[in-house]
Amino acid sequence: MTKRSSDSNIKFMEKFLQRVAVFLLMCFPLIAIAHGISEADKQSMLDGGYIRYISLGASHMLTGYDHLLFLFGVVFFLTTFKDVVKFVTVFTIGHCITLVFATFFSITWNYWLVDAIIAVSVIYKGFDNNGGFQKHFNMASPNLIKVVFAFGLLHGFGLSTRLQQLPLGDDPIHMLIRILSFNVGVEIGQIAALVVMVGALAVWRKTESFTKFSYFANLGLIVAGCYLLFVQLHGYQHDVNGETFRFPAGEHRHIHEDMDIQKTTDPNRNSL
Repeated sequence: MTKRSSDSNIKFMEKFLQRVAVFLLMCFPLIAIAHGISEADKQSMLDGGYIRYISLGASHMLTGYDHLLFLFGVVFFLTTFKDVVKFVTVFTIGHCITLVFATFFSITWNYWLVDAIIAVSVIYKGFDNNGGFQKHFNMASPNLIKVVFAFGLLHGFGLSTRLQQLPLGDDPIHMLIRILSFNVGVEIGQIAALVVMVGALAVWRKTESFTKFSYFANLGLIVAGCYLLFVQLHGYQHDVNGETFRFPAGEHRHIHEDMDIQKTTDPNRNSL
């Protein structure tokens, strides 16, 4: 490859990452709420049975951008089915432990902060995949099995903080079955996502572009993780300091009321 061709590829990827960043900013409201538990979901849990919990668990995983990005980073350089199964199993055991036990014993924390730390796990994986420890710290990467297990525990705790927003009931047996049903759904969603990821990566590895752009793909993980970290910290500020962050909620409401009054009294409105 010539130097000119290499420089051209780098410029192309820089522009691509810039466009991704702009797209993420445009999608800020969607990303901020997609990983939560909506009021409609809560009501469906009250109206339905265990199947609803399985369905919600699957959809929650498939819209859990932070979980999916981390898994993508984990399997990015895994070339054998055995390795994929090994690392995914370790991750699954980790998140099952905290999902089940933290939910059953009502152990929780502010979910914005939990998800902020989960965003750090995405940054970590992109950094590690790009040889960050070797380049910047002159050291070997930490043991991947242990790291994946530890982050699995963290991701499971993040799932638990959301699940605890649902009506799980007071009966311990029914509560446990609902938790396990949600967990089954999470595993179904995870398997579905992994089939797509592993299949796409297997095809991509056979092309020349994988070697050329694998660095930029993992750089994209870092960018996405930083963005998700910003989103979660932004949400945390609203959550704990909603009356003074940016402007009070009451003032926000009055602004919209004034806008409505202006619309109805503007003499030029109907002539437009």
